[in-house]
Amino acid sequence: MKVAVYDTYVPKHNGGIMHFDIIVADGLPYEKVLGFGKAYLKGVGQEGQPLSAKECEFCHIEQANSAVNESIRAQGFHIVEMDGCR
Repeated sequence: MKVAVYDTYVPKHNGGIMHFDIIVADGLPYEKVLGFGKAYLKGVGQEGQPLSAKECEFCHIEQANSAVNESIRAQGFHIVEMDGCR
């Protein structure tokens, strides 16, 4: 499956920055991408942090591997945590 990758930087409640990618099926409306990002933030205890076009920007399209495909089929999105996420 072709997927869209959104590079995301969100300030944390206690300071610092979370850097993660939101990966979704190519062609998904941007509002859905932001909704998935907010669901992820809630799940890691960062609910209410700003998430808009300023923090979350389209990066590129790529072919997803099987693990990413499975995650997208199960929940609609996949998150790749990079820096400051835990």
